[in-house]
Amino acid sequence: MPTPAESKPGLFAGFANYKDLLLMLMWRDVTIRYKQAVMGFAWALLMPVLIVGSSLVITVGYASFTGRSVKTSDVLALAVRAIPWAFVSSALRFATNSLTANKELVTKIYFPRQILPLATTLASLFDFGVATAAITIILCVAQVGVSVQLLWVPVLLLILVLLVLGAGILLACGNLFFRDVKYLVDIGLTYGIFFTPVFYSPSMMGKYAWLVYLNPLSSLLDGLCRVVIYQMPPELPWVAYSAGWAIVLAVAAWKIFSKAEPSFAERI
Repeated sequence: MPTPAESKPGLFAGFANYKDLLLMLMWRDVTIRYKQAVMGFAWALLMPVLIVGSSLVITVGYASFTGRSVKTSDVLALAVRAIPWAFVSSALRFATNSLTANKELVTKIYFPRQILPLATTLASLFDFGVATAAITIILCVAQVGVSVQLLWVPVLLLILVLLVLGAGILLACGNLFFRDVKYLVDIGLTYGIFFTPVFYSPSMMGKYAWLVYLNPLSSLLDGLCRVVIYQMPPELPWVAYSAGWAIVLAVAAWKIFSKAEPSFAERI
């Protein structure tokens, strides 16, 4: 049987041979999350609902302070931004711990270890799909219009998933060598929501909106809101900026992970 030192997969190379393992690990992560849970898959909706609820309180408070009314579109915009943020938060937390939580697999058999953070990301994507189906029903009931701008949705989601996957692979590798990483991720995600346009729109920052867009997640979350709720195109220069971040991060994370992989068994 080849060892990590003898057989390193390149960028996505050899994954076709392990697709069954990837799907098995992904489904295992999904079922473990909801095993013996009374609410079942409804828990996938809990985080977005909590975020929307908190955002709504802030929005109503802000509206009362400024004297402006709260529109239905404002509430729906909160939901559209909250659901992908919940995916980002869940995927990064689970991906960070994906190697250390599978010690037996890492030390006993060989397979591309990138499969572990990838499987947890896909499991979080399953939750995202459940929440997205729910918000789609709500949007239909609210009679939100449909436009050609919806064609941007798969593009924005693809960039988002690639960005999260790159970050997840890098964090999983870092957490294996330095267990402090998982605590830093928790802190970062707790406060990161305030630097990401979930509770608010970048347009509220006026001429300082560019500071918000420096966060590569911002143009993606705001872009989804713009194309779904307001039938407007996303901010294309900033979407390109986020896409650049996603590609660079994914490639760099993969190379760093592959280089460090031979040391995993002895350091885990």
